[in-house]
Amino acid sequence: MLKLHVNDETSRLRAVILGTAESCGPTPKIEDAYDPKSAQHIKDGTYPLEKDMVKEMDAVAAVFEKYDVQVFRPEVLKDYNQIFSRDIGFVIDDKFIKANILPDREREIDAIQYVIDQMPATHVFRLPEDAHVEGGDVMPWGDFIFVGTYTGEDYPDFITARTNKEAVHYLAELFPKKKVVSFELRKHNTDPKENALHLDCCFQPVGTDKAIIHKNGFLKEEEYEWLVALFGKENVFEISKDEMYNMNSNIFSIAPDVVISEKNFTRLNNWLRSHNITVEEVPYAEIAKQEGLLRCSTLPLVRD
Repeated sequence: MLKLHVNDETSRLRAVILGTAESCGPTPKIEDAYDPKSAQHIKDGTYPLEKDMVKEMDAVAAVFEKYDVQVFRPEVLKDYNQIFSRDIGFVIDDKFIKANILPDREREIDAIQYVIDQMPATHVFRLPEDAHVEGGDVMPWGDFIFVGTYTGEDYPDFITARTNKEAVHYLAELFPKKKVVSFELRKHNTDPKENALHLDCCFQPVGTDKAIIHKNGFLKEEEYEWLVALFGKENVFEISKDEMYNMNSNIFSIAPDVVISEKNFTRLNNWLRSHNITVEEVPYAEIAKQEGLLRCSTLPLVRD
């Protein structure tokens, strides 16, 4: 049996589901893109190739092996994108919550059923049908659960709005001892530099008391200010619009003092090292073209 335990974003990782780029299918049609960044690369003829993405994910798997992390991979579905395992579920404390994601992606959950079968059935939850959530919007952080959301009347018009207020209420009921804090994210269907697809596209804690953040990803300045005050201005690394676009806030922590980061994130990686955090650099620029990076393609199951 898997003894689930995730209480924050950075404690020592013991078990994780890492997505797979194998058999991810041909380049999608532009009308089938789920986000503006993918659409842009389809249009420009620069959409990533399977062989390059497999190589990038292998590099991450090698880092996990180095740190003795137990790694599960989804069963490979033919011609199906299964890179972003974070979207399909998440663990908080000792509970696994299956996400209500875009209906087209339902099969992704079936492909990790063999992992879910190793969890106590009483600890596996499914959100009610009207509650939409993806794991990229949910971050446990000690006594808090941070949730990215969008509650505008035009929610249905945004393919980029993935987590609604019903999901925020559901999480508050499921975890009554935690403070669930939601953040309105900026959404845009066509401009990737004006779109925060998930909370982890514009914010992520690192270490024990630090955070990476992009101000423009937040619709309400006071919510951004609240986060900066929580971590302390001196502990926050502000990223630019271009750095957000390149997914600088979407790195992944193996421990408070070890992160996996993209090798081109020079400014961020130097900052992390200046705070005594070991940076395991991997190539991930091809996968980043689909508006997801390292946090998006990992689903932590057990942290110390």
